[in-house]
Amino acid sequence: MRKRTIEDYVELLYKLQKEKEPVHTNDIANVLDFNPSSVTEVFQKLSKEGYINYEKYCGVTLTKKGKKIAIATQKKHDTLKKFLKILGVGDKIANKDACKIEHVVNSETMKRLTKFVEFVQRFEEGSVWLDRFNYYYETGKYIK
Repeated sequence: MRKRTIEDYVELLYKLQKEKEPVHTNDIANVLDFNPSSVTEVFQKLSKEGYINYEKYCGVTLTKKGKKIAIATQKKHDTLKKFLKILGVGDKIANKDACKIEHVVNSETMKRLTKFVEFVQRFEEGSVWLDRFNYYYETGKYIK
């Protein structure tokens, strides 16, 4: 099973599990607009690989292994989304792009992005360089 598929499913299960446990095939099928039988196939594979506890008709819960991946993926997603929003990307696009990038970003890059986002969030208000970047983005001109 592809890394992206695993991460997407366990991340979604993690989100849904916060609202309702256990999560059922139809819960996932409705969110993703998939056929429930397709979700069942994925559940069987995720169960076989140790990411979820799955019993037919009883729903799904994440294992420790699955929860660990879900939390890590969610953290990456949140950081990437914040980074893109710092750059001025709109919420909807930032969320969509973060979903794609979270699966391919190198861990060293992710560490740097995380520290960058933390740094910017701490000093964002009154940040001259961020204002200058936004001006440059809008006009193509540098402020001296």
